[in-house]
Amino acid sequence: MSDLVPVKRALISVFDKTGLADFAKALHGEFGIELISTGGTAKFLRDLGLPVTDVSQITGFPEMMDGRVKTLHPKIHGGLLAIRDNAEHVAAMQAHGIQPIDLVCINLYPFEQTIAKPGVTFDEAIENIDIGGPSMIRSAAKNHRFVLVVTSTDRYEKVLGDLREHAGQCCGKHRMKQAQRAFAQTSQYDGMIANYLATVAGLPRGDEIELHLKKRQELRYGENPHQKAALYVGDKPAEASVAFATQLHGKELSYINLLDADAALAAVKELATPAACIVKHASPCGYGTGPDIATAFRRAFAGDPLASFGGIVALNQPVDLACAQAITSIDKLLEVIVAPSYEPDALALLKTRWKNVRLLEVGSVGTTDQADRQDWMMHKIVGGYLVQDRDLAPVTELNIVSKRKPTDQELSDLRLAWVACKHVKSNAITICGGGAVVGIGGGQVDRVNAARIAIYKAGERARGAVAASDAFFPFPDGPELLLNAGITAIIQPGGSVKDQETLDLVDRHGAALVLTGQRHFRH
Repeated sequence: MSDLVPVKRALISVFDKTGLADFAKALHGEFGIELISTGGTAKFLRDLGLPVTDVSQITGFPEMMDGRVKTLHPKIHGGLLAIRDNAEHVAAMQAHGIQPIDLVCINLYPFEQTIAKPGVTFDEAIENIDIGGPSMIRSAAKNHRFVLVVTSTDRYEKVLGDLREHAGQCCGKHRMKQAQRAFAQTSQYDGMIANYLATVAGLPRGDEIELHLKKRQELRYGENPHQKAALYVGDKPAEASVAFATQLHGKELSYINLLDADAALAAVKELATPAACIVKHASPCGYGTGPDIATAFRRAFAGDPLASFGGIVALNQPVDLACAQAITSIDKLLEVIVAPSYEPDALALLKTRWKNVRLLEVGSVGTTDQADRQDWMMHKIVGGYLVQDRDLAPVTELNIVSKRKPTDQELSDLRLAWVACKHVKSNAITICGGGAVVGIGGGQVDRVNAARIAIYKAGERARGAVAASDAFFPFPDGPELLLNAGITAIIQPGGSVKDQETLDLVDRHGAALVLTGQRHFRH
């Protein structure tokens, strides 16, 4: 038994008219399909010289209530939902003058784009909730045994190809695939509206989370070559994102490339001044600032040249020729460079220096002030997901508790060390001097050894530098190591029962101690 269904009548009602002219002309011109439409789409088709039947001619009712009611009628939904080989359905169609509709082409009011506009009002958002469109999509998709539903402009050629292959008929496999896509789209659309209303109403996180993700690209491999991997994305965020970056050069990306690039980009978003961060294994190994982006890169690389081999660097300013020269002057391979943009001569130099380095362009980086505070961080565990807010908490107050106050330079470096510490895997200690991180001890199971590693990495640069700890020191042993290495100021959350012992130790060394009152664990 054939699953082919002839397409004789098509209802078209779209907001996005990209590609519609050629699609509609082919439907009518090649296959003689009758076109039914509404409002602006009907006018668009008529302006092309195509014959169009208005929905109001079929329903006997005009569009009303500012267009809120136009397709919600039995002569539309009956034409979509009727089972063509069911005698009772056929009899009902004949009794009520309902004609079948074989193809529905619909895309929805742009709710996502509407709520993303600056200053959009609640009433504007509500008016951009499509009702008739999802209703027709669901009706057509439910009855995909007999109806072909088309919900995106990128499927027009697929539809025409199916009709051409089968002489004006569409096949069951194609109808099923289109129905699945249609239900996925209406589910995502409803979820987006629900999330918006929850945000506006200030409602707590719901008991259920729906993920609507689309594969953006296959990746070279996962964490290891034997693991397959792909990048799936949701809606494009307003802030810079490596998930939506444009790759200008280099071989295909891997799972780790994107993971580390995301970590590096997050770090440079913390600063409004020129900044560079080099990441290895999801944790910074170099973090620098400067009067220009070239200086920031040089300082970041100098933080740990050994660990920077095979690293991934992110920059928060466009790459100019001076920066490209600074990058290409090093004798270490970089896997990925992430930047807002690249000047033409800088791009040419980087491409010449490395055949395979991935160059990602992400647009204006901005700062964490522009970050989406409704965004969630999710971590997959076996059988579930752990969900939390993003760590975007600003430093609201620095409480100087030591007898000696930090100098202006120390205070500046303390702020940088604290920001860097936030992005290092816990337990984390960072040492900073002269606008750059010079020693990092991260990912340790005790804070004392994190301090030892940071001191070892810094070497003589620890003398006169400052240090940060992502959580409180449970005992004074960690601070003692740092102070004996020449650290002159320490920043940490505080909150340990041993805080007074740590403070007494700092005062004996004539150093400075600053408490933030908040920690920054990162696992």
